[in-house]
Amino acid sequence: QVQVDESGGGLAQAGGSLRLSCTASGTTFVIVTMGWFRQTPGKEREFVAAIRWNGESTYYEDSVKGRFTISRDKVKNTVYLQMNSLNVEDTAVYYCAAGRSDNYIFSSWYEYWGLGTQVTVAS
Repeated sequence: QVQVDESGGGLAQAGGSLRLSCTASGTTFVIVTMGWFRQTPGKEREFVAAIRWNGESTYYEDSVKGRFTISRDKVKNTVYLQMNSLNVEDTAVYYCAAGRSDNYIFSSWYEYWGLGTQVTVAS
């Protein structure tokens, strides 16, 4: 079993930055892909970014390209989401997920989820 824990959410001003962390524990050898998703009330959970567990490839949703960076610390089993140039539309609960396949866009492809961390961007 894999456990996933997020941290680092909070309040930021528009144009500011936040860094989210996601640490995986347990049987991490089954992980192929780590992803970040976000969700606002009344909407479906949407893909933000993903990274291969080996760190070789990264993927981004179009609206965050150039602003967000996903990275991985292999020693700490931790994935980061550096969020710069934040805007009000980035306000959401952000979830980290671990998946056992190469697929990365759809939330249904991830088996293990954290509880989420709130990110609020004030104008």
